[in-house]
Amino acid sequence: MTRVAAVDCGTNSIRLLVADADPATGELVDLDRRMTIVRLGQGVDRTGRLAPEALERTFAACREYAEVVKRHGAERLRFVATSASRDAENRHEFVRGVLDILGVEPEVISGDQEAEFSFTGATKELAGRDHLPRPYLVVDIGGGSTEFVVGDDRVRAARSVDVGCVRMTERHLLRDGVVSDPPSEERIAAMRADIEAALDLAEETVPLREARTLVGLAGSVTTVSAIAQELPEYDSAAIHHSRVSREKVREITDWLLRATHAERAAVPSMHPGRVDVIGAGALVLLSIMERIGAEEVVVSEHDILDGIGWSLA
Repeated sequence: MTRVAAVDCGTNSIRLLVADADPATGELVDLDRRMTIVRLGQGVDRTGRLAPEALERTFAACREYAEVVKRHGAERLRFVATSASRDAENRHEFVRGVLDILGVEPEVISGDQEAEFSFTGATKELAGRDHLPRPYLVVDIGGGSTEFVVGDDRVRAARSVDVGCVRMTERHLLRDGVVSDPPSEERIAAMRADIEAALDLAEETVPLREARTLVGLAGSVTTVSAIAQELPEYDSAAIHHSRVSREKVREITDWLLRATHAERAAVPSMHPGRVDVIGAGALVLLSIMERIGAEEVVVSEHDILDGIGWSLA
């Protein structure tokens, strides 16, 4: 067993996993898994820079995580940063702050590396499930980007495109700095056109339609599953490996895009940090399912964070 700590810092959230990894059995035993909405990517699509308040929110979470890692005595720590910090002109401020707090330099990984980690984390425990036909298409819908990975035992093709729940919300659903409540049909259509263009890009290198099982990752997908199940609160065990039909995803997406902020916030399984961006995230998922003809999505709570953990084992 190796005790590892993995941090995944994305555009919308930062997450920590401390686990005991056993490569011999393929088992990753969670000791602590937590998530904080920090909105690091706030305004990056518009300004090209990380906002001071977004950096401070992120550093506050890092200080909390440093205490957790120390308490559990993790032998190895890896910090991976994704879309927002790739795009920002002042990424050096972010790197310096993380190094000071956690003692490791954040790795600003490429979209392809991000896809590899996501695939490993999502599929390692699916290997013995013969009822899930291969190849898998793993889709990680983040805040600033979405990763598409097709593979069997290993990755065959991967692509990251700049379409995510935060980026699409900021680009299409903001009016005077506030999310439209609800957005107009024209704004929804423009967002859908952006998503379709991104899918065209992904299909240039990834054979999306060859997939026989769609595996969906990250907060937008897991929240859609929680809503579909009408959970009284967010329940990882109920969400992990749940299945949601395309028709149910369409129904939920339509409702989210037409609901008011108050109506979305009243959903008991909804994290407060997702209230404004969940409509865009759900639309990305629906567009993918329609493009490849997927009848359902298999929802996974194990994703890039688990892949980072395995990379340390």
